[in-house]
Amino acid sequence: MLPSRDDALALVHEYTASDSLRKHMLAVEAAMRAYAEKNGDDVERWGLAGLIHDFDYERFPNDAHSATEEHPAEGVRILRERGWPDDILEAILGHAQYSGVPRVTSMAKTLFAVDELTGLITATALVRPTRSVHEVEARSVRKKMKDKAFARGVSRDDVIQGAEALGVDLDEHIAFVIGAMQRSADSLGLAGPGFDMTLAPTLQP
Repeated sequence: MLPSRDDALALVHEYTASDSLRKHMLAVEAAMRAYAEKNGDDVERWGLAGLIHDFDYERFPNDAHSATEEHPAEGVRILRERGWPDDILEAILGHAQYSGVPRVTSMAKTLFAVDELTGLITATALVRPTRSVHEVEARSVRKKMKDKAFARGVSRDDVIQGAEALGVDLDEHIAFVIGAMQRSADSLGLAGPGFDMTLAPTLQP
């Protein structure tokens, strides 16, 4: 049986105190749900993979990049004990390059493709005066990608490789994920002050 979104959120809140990390998982969830809907896949299943993928990161940060200890291996062990589906667990393991787990399924490839990108989009939004994702465009994200000092923790190679693995144009991929995040801007804290949500449809890619 597929866990509920409430189950996933409870785990996220139990293991993660950082508001920014929680919002990152919500951003990845939004992107995963959007891609699942676009591709005709299971929206809830893909959304859960995005929402839960980093729940263990704060407690088990894995600075050594061990394939078998700490994040994401420890989180997957916890989820497996709770009966989470193997395809979600495989995708979670695969989103970390150092895990050595190949990304075979569309879900796994998409999780990897949107993970680092959502961080880059968030960082781009937060340096805007309004701190709003509604003012972020693909070209501004591409410009920030070239600045190695900006959001230095975000792997540009992962962003590029992720789009290539999906077989999509990088600019289109960035614009699509921006659109997904715009639709969830309130929960991500990126709506900006006084943004008129009636304008949101006109800002989608």
